Amino acid sequence: MTIRWLLCCSSFWAANQRQFSDAIARRDLERYRTRGPDATTRLLRDAILRAGNGKTVLDVGAGIGALSFELLAAGAERMTAVEPAPDYFASAHEEVRRRNLADRFELICGDFVAVASDVAEADVVTLDRVICCYPAYRPLLEAALQRSRRLFAFSYPRDRWYVRAAVAIQNLLRALRRNPFRGFVHSAREMEALLEHHGFLRIERREALKWSADLYVRADAATDLRASA
Repeated sequence: MTIRWLLCCSSFWAANQRQFSDAIARRDLERYRTRGPDATTRLLRDAILRAGNGKTVLDVGAGIGALSFELLAAGAERMTAVEPAPDYFASAHEEVRRRNLADRFELICGDFVAVASDVAEADVVTLDRVICCYPAYRPLLEAALQRSRRLFAFSYPRDRWYVRAAVAIQNLLRALRRNPFRGFVHSAREMEALLEHHGFLRIERREALKWSADLYVRADAATDLRASA
């Protein structure tokens, strides 16, 4: 297993360390071990598998690595997981070793926007509940799209009034606790327009009460995808 620490000193980095603590990482890892992946992770996994998966996967904001492990188990050959929160990174590392996947895994600790130029391209790029952690979605999406050779899959909060209200209340509670982390609800239409501008076509969208899970294919790979369907 390759491990890289590509550190940065941004306020985003500091906020992630505060929000995604060791206790949270341990809780999420134990829940994954006992219950399997969360709903958005399942939606993204299944959409990617319906489109044919890929030999190489880049999992941006991987958390404890749930989507990474699911795609490896389904046939992906190599995984690169980038995670900015050190405690999530440590839990993912622990699970990689427990599953004996070190020869198929590269773990990078760092803010993807800051370290993207040092990360290799992949057939599939994923962001599971990551966009909502960034105040500006454009730099993150553009950096991720530049690394995708074929498929791009991401989940994000639905742009609905009740979701915005819930996120606003959560942010208020964080402010009262002096927690610098904030959640964000971005426009689905604007994000889709950005992806289309960069040559990606949406081929699937699944929605839950709070979350959307979208799968895109690079336009120049769409013909191959239709031929294999």
